[in-house]
Amino acid sequence: MSSPTPKQRPKFVTEVPGPEARRVIADDERWVSQSYTRPYPFVVKRGSGAMLEDVDGNTFLDFNAGVAVCSTGHSHPEVVEAIKKQADEFLHICAADYYYPHLPALASKLEELAPGDHERRVHFGNSGAEAVEGCAKAAIYATGRNKFIGFYSAFHGRTFGALSFTTSKNVQRRGFGPQVLDVTHVPYPNCLRCPFGKKVETCNVECVKFIRDTVLETSVPAEDCAAIMMEPIQGEGGYIVPPQKAVDALAELAHEKNILIICDEVQSGMGRTGKMWASDHFGLVPDLFSTAKGIASGMPLSATVARKDLMNWHVGAHASTFGGNPVAIAAALKTIELLEGGLIENAAKQGEYLMEGLRRLQAKYSDHVIDVRGRGLMVGMEIVKTIDGMEPIPHERDRIVEEAFRRGLLIISCGSSSIRFSPPLVIDHDDVDFALEVVDASMAAVLNG
Repeated sequence: MSSPTPKQRPKFVTEVPGPEARRVIADDERWVSQSYTRPYPFVVKRGSGAMLEDVDGNTFLDFNAGVAVCSTGHSHPEVVEAIKKQADEFLHICAADYYYPHLPALASKLEELAPGDHERRVHFGNSGAEAVEGCAKAAIYATGRNKFIGFYSAFHGRTFGALSFTTSKNVQRRGFGPQVLDVTHVPYPNCLRCPFGKKVETCNVECVKFIRDTVLETSVPAEDCAAIMMEPIQGEGGYIVPPQKAVDALAELAHEKNILIICDEVQSGMGRTGKMWASDHFGLVPDLFSTAKGIASGMPLSATVARKDLMNWHVGAHASTFGGNPVAIAAALKTIELLEGGLIENAAKQGEYLMEGLRRLQAKYSDHVIDVRGRGLMVGMEIVKTIDGMEPIPHERDRIVEEAFRRGLLIISCGSSSIRFSPPLVIDHDDVDFALEVVDASMAAVLNG
């Protein structure tokens, strides 16, 4: 038996960015909205699996996946085939006006996969922000209430309704005036940086007690509160994993006060955490939840999934021209098949391996790495100036991210001082080993330089 062919690692054939990349970047600066945030000058040409090639022929290992979007990797052949087959049949017809079998096929699958055993109804959109807006609209319509509770450091989107919940960075709200929805924000259950000064072992779930004893008693009467919007694992805010007891206490409070729970699973759902939904790690059954990003391996699709009794709005109340596009749904159905066929299990396995390696780096750079956390392939590593002071160092963190790019690894940041790892769910141990080597070298160059 012959030995297996060694996996091709990233390689450069020009400087980065190369001449063609520089040309594209110049065109972008001339013609495209400069509101986009680009952490480094990467210009993609093609991708396969977890590998990407830029327009100059340089190759990179992708540990970002389009911000957790390309769940089955880049251009998975079975997803591409499903897209081609549907495109040959018809590209689009408006789901708000006509029937086609794709919508109930995916809706029934999402009901099957949803946490809990409630009957569900599904509304399709194109983006995570749309799905969040759908959750908020359904909650208001079903309850007759118009107040919400959200969390600091949350990211739920940039459209005006979703922006009312978003608090991860002030740049996202700056210049846009008053918020559209009445959202009161509270501290997220972040045990590393507890705003109540508690440690896990001494915590009395003060974050939830604050909602009960202060928020509901002063500014948000329970009878006026439609829902609490929560990321089961906070994404843009730093890949923060809440403690089980905080999730349990929050669910208990919501049930007691007849307040709905909305889970934003846009980034954390579709197998990324080693389970279909991040909610599943906590036994949390949301009344409504949003999903997008990894649902269709890169095709634009999202879904608002609600208990049947909550999605009871009248005909014409909510619709979308492109939401539930048949080509995107074909990609989603194939994506889910692949996720259930082994990719969710792989996410759990590779995530554990990745976290083990990052914890070795934590020990190596013990003066600066204060935490490694996550579930599955939703992993964050937080870097600080000193362990004792816990002062964030976003400039150095961003330099590490760029150093990794210069060495052939695509990663991005999150939170005030964290690096996020959200690779395609198809990666293997060799990919993780390379990523760890690059992160190690990048950290050494920045932190020891």
